[in-house]
Amino acid sequence: MTATTIPVPLGDRSYDVLVGPGVRASLAEVVRGLGAKRAVVVSARPAEWVPDTGVETLLLPARDGERAKTLATVEALCGEFVRFGLTRSDVVVSCGGGTTTDVVGLAAALYHRGVAVVHLPTSLLAQVDASVGGKTAVNLPGGKNLVGAFWQPRAVLCDTDHLSTLPRRELLNGLGEIARCHFIGAGDLRGLPLAEQIAASVTLKAGIVAADERDAGVRHLLNYGHTLGHALEVATGFGLRHGEAVAIGTVFAGRLAGALGRIGPPRVAEHLAVVRHYGLPAALPAGVDPAALVRQMRRDKKAVDGLGFVLDGPAGAELVRDVPEDAVVDVLAGMPRAPLDELTGPAATGAPATGTPATDAPVTDAPVTDAPVTDAAPA
Repeated sequence: MTATTIPVPLGDRSYDVLVGPGVRASLAEVVRGLGAKRAVVVSARPAEWVPDTGVETLLLPARDGERAKTLATVEALCGEFVRFGLTRSDVVVSCGGGTTTDVVGLAAALYHRGVAVVHLPTSLLAQVDASVGGKTAVNLPGGKNLVGAFWQPRAVLCDTDHLSTLPRRELLNGLGEIARCHFIGAGDLRGLPLAEQIAASVTLKAGIVAADERDAGVRHLLNYGHTLGHALEVATGFGLRHGEAVAIGTVFAGRLAGALGRIGPPRVAEHLAVVRHYGLPAALPAGVDPAALVRQMRRDKKAVDGLGFVLDGPAGAELVRDVPEDAVVDVLAGMPRAPLDELTGPAATGAPATGTPATDAPVTDAPVTDAPVTDAAPA
């Protein structure tokens, strides 16, 4: 497969996303094009691969994972930028998963009030979501992504070669974001090779970001499944990964839309079918208190005077505000439940199943096909 170039048209902040095998080799050319003399590479995989920037480079190790997604991490990175002598004409490069992309993006946005950043996402989640669109954020004890900024990258290099060595569960983490694209305008991506699913997901997001860079309207669509998803991440102490939680949130969104009369039973069932297809969890973790989930969802950025959700409807997905809390509680009560280790364990530790590409297979040749799973756990 040759590389696919996807433009993100934002005027003087426009940039390209390259998707395909080997595109990381373009990094030095990108850095030269920016006119940078120095680069800081923040990498979650420093022992495996050191990106060639073509200029004087400081390599900093990063720790992927939600627990590292804090203001303290951002402050530590900025301190290293100072010690290295990084200037506003230089560049920061992120190399890692979604949390590395978020943290490095925020550090770049804040340092000197903004320094160029280039993303080299190495996880499926980062390639289809976190690296594109300019949203950067870290967590607070009270919730996820509560402190952040909009800071567009200068380029994104989604090298699909990185995905061939991802653990099974990390592949599923990204598939959760691909699954929700089914309901926000991407069409049916099931059965396509993974690289084509990535390109389609990025193309969808690029178009939405171009129409609503600052998240004031249509960009809310990208949060399909995320309102409950973020609450589940926090409620489980991040025992659920982001894509897993979004998958459960997608099933919930379908059920809630059905309960509100926005869609009929076949479309509700389609939500579960899509999530099942990708081998993702579709049940709530046992022991999670619905009241605690509702409290957490009230902190969501879409909540104003009441709960807000992106929900499917006759004209497609849209943001619905002031959703009755009793309807939310009723839908939560009606969802199946399973122990957390059943929702995550088989996918995290077992051999690859037929629902997603095997971890040792070339992703460009691996169509995603249906996998028999239960509501409670991935196949």
